Amino acid sequence: MTSSLHHEGELVVAIGKGGLRIQEKDALEHVLGYAVGCDLTRRDLQTEAKKLNRPWSAAKGFDFSAPCGPILPKELVKFTANGTLLSLRVNGNVRQASLIDNMIWKVPELISHLSKFFRLKYGDLIFTGTPSGVAPLNKGDNVRILCGELPPCEFSIGPPE
Repeated sequence: MTSSLHHEGELVVAIGKGGLRIQEKDALEHVLGYAVGCDLTRRDLQTEAKKLNRPWSAAKGFDFSAPCGPILPKELVKFTANGTLLSLRVNGNVRQASLIDNMIWKVPELISHLSKFFRLKYGDLIFTGTPSGVAPLNKGDNVRILCGELPPCEFSIGPPE
């Protein structure tokens, strides 16, 4: 249902303890673990929805729209002091690369902010945002997303069903 599928490599936060109106200072107590994932976007549908001032739901939420690598428990995750690199490669070529320290919203801020609008629950996944370099994907492309010691997220773009 798209002619323009785009990748957005992201750090993913898995919620282990739910809550509503979580204070930023307490936010990391609600984290179960971390992973890397890809927020796939039907860019053509998103652009059309923007023009018409309509919701982007069909552009962002669809079958297989958020592949995610294995979740590593937070106790096992060590983000480096000099910055941890998040990178996305398509067919071996780097398309996105940035330190997670460059994220607009830090993880505690995201959790606190989202919990003002939504009751977070065990198992919720928060995709944290993407670095520059978002680009289209094509049938047959192989995608690999890495971030520090986290297990990679890897997938291929298959034919439409």
